[in-house]
Amino acid sequence: METQELHRGRLIDHLQLVVRDLPASQAFYQAVLDALGVPMGGSGDGYFWADELFVSTADSEAAQGQLTGRHHLAFQARDRAAVDAFHAAALAHGGRDNGAPGERPYHPGYYAAFVLDPDGNNIEAVYHGPAGRSADSVKVTFEG
Repeated sequence: METQELHRGRLIDHLQLVVRDLPASQAFYQAVLDALGVPMGGSGDGYFWADELFVSTADSEAAQGQLTGRHHLAFQARDRAAVDAFHAAALAHGGRDNGAPGERPYHPGYYAAFVLDPDGNNIEAVYHGPAGRSADSVKVTFEG
């Protein structure tokens, strides 16, 4: 196995969405991740991935022939402008509005937008307000 580098946050190791139309989902996620400044990690026959997100067809070995159903997935945004760009990119690439960018009552400074992806998953981008980070991400290197 060749060396792989991943950047991980906290809590979630990975999330897999199993979708009906992989090209539509790939166009949607490429656009919203570009808007958030997150690079696509890679792709292959029947799948693509970016950081902790893995998206595949029902025919992939990991999916076992089943769609995942509706999920809520929230991406971190670096500022309000990234939330706005996420929403615009999602709508331009097959997403449906599920909550325009704006303040939410969850806590002061919670600025978010919600869209439904091509499979009906509720996808959010959220900016929690000014904050300091110890690092942009955690770099994990696998060697084999």
